[in-house]
Amino acid sequence: MGHSVTVDKVEPKKFELPSNGKVILFAMMGVGLATLLAGFAIDQKRVWHAYLTNYFFFSSLAVGGLFFTAIQHATNAGWSVNIRRVSESMTAFLPVVFIGGLVLLASGSQLYMWLDHDVVANDAILKGKSAYLNLGFWAVRMVLFVGLWLFFAKKIVGHSLAQDQDGDEKWTHKMVPLSIAFLLVFALSYSLFSVDLLMSLDAHWFSTIFGVYCFAGLFQSTLAFMILMTLYCRGKGWVTGLMTTEHTHDLAKFLKGFTVFWAYIAFSQFMLIWYANLPEETIFYLHRSHGGWMEVSMALLVFKFVVPFVALMPRWAKRTPKHLIMVCLLILVMQFVDLYWLVYPNYSHEHATFPLMGVGIFIGFLGLFLFTVTGFLAKHNLVPVRDPRIHESLSHHVTY
Repeated sequence: MGHSVTVDKVEPKKFELPSNGKVILFAMMGVGLATLLAGFAIDQKRVWHAYLTNYFFFSSLAVGGLFFTAIQHATNAGWSVNIRRVSESMTAFLPVVFIGGLVLLASGSQLYMWLDHDVVANDAILKGKSAYLNLGFWAVRMVLFVGLWLFFAKKIVGHSLAQDQDGDEKWTHKMVPLSIAFLLVFALSYSLFSVDLLMSLDAHWFSTIFGVYCFAGLFQSTLAFMILMTLYCRGKGWVTGLMTTEHTHDLAKFLKGFTVFWAYIAFSQFMLIWYANLPEETIFYLHRSHGGWMEVSMALLVFKFVVPFVALMPRWAKRTPKHLIMVCLLILVMQFVDLYWLVYPNYSHEHATFPLMGVGIFIGFLGLFLFTVTGFLAKHNLVPVRDPRIHESLSHHVTY
């Protein structure tokens, strides 16, 4: 049994929503549900595209929180101990991801042409992919992938919370192999999750780095959300002396790095397809180069890469809360636009449509996501106060 470790200088205060916070979140969920139900009565195909966009956006944030947490344990990182509870809180949405995935299975051919038996029967390409792209195997993969994420979240986050109670170092040691195992599972499962939900919207098209492209957006948006939550807790005075400017500075450095990584993968995918000039590959970009979609494509380049990259370059930019909030909000908005750009051309590639229905559903998903995250933070310590590496986090200092 390891010895107990406690924080002898500072203690985090409890996370508290404003007095009307829960009312607002429930109202947001009500807006989302009402939009969803109204959408089914108006245009089922469109509402399923809106649902998929939002489902994938928030699912990525949830599993992104678990990915960040696992990275810290796998690398024995001490600097991040005091902000790790924020990433752990994001995993509280994973049960919703599981239920939402089961709902998505009901979309059928409204989203995926390979679920239309008549279309498959007359399409040689879809026939050739039918061993993988079929409802039964898709359902198995959905349950397996999200089920594994839930399992690892319960174990890894559960051990972290158990350490809050007894301070035993055995929990730290147990989380290392679990985190390594999760990272291996994550690499395969999230790639195939991206293929199943997004790339197969046009089952004739394929990209061998599509999973990496989706991962780049996942981690970029995860870091942005973590910075916002960390700054919120700091602004409320709940974590004074625990979550500091040094921690948000390092998160912002990661954010800048993965902003570049997203651009690199996006360019690599485009360049290889453009250079090969194969009809079955170029169709993806042809659908996104006219009818208003070119403007969306250019907006991604400018506002998901150029502006955030320049805005995060100076040292002061990573240490100024108001500036960071604006950049992080921009990145989260552009991540949603990115998914809109991936999903909606399959609804209509003739012209870009404003996803008004998607906005209503987004409000509902956002309310549900914040409800689960804030509920987790309110129930547990804002900082893993008995982690044996917490003193390293308390003394963390960024020199560049």
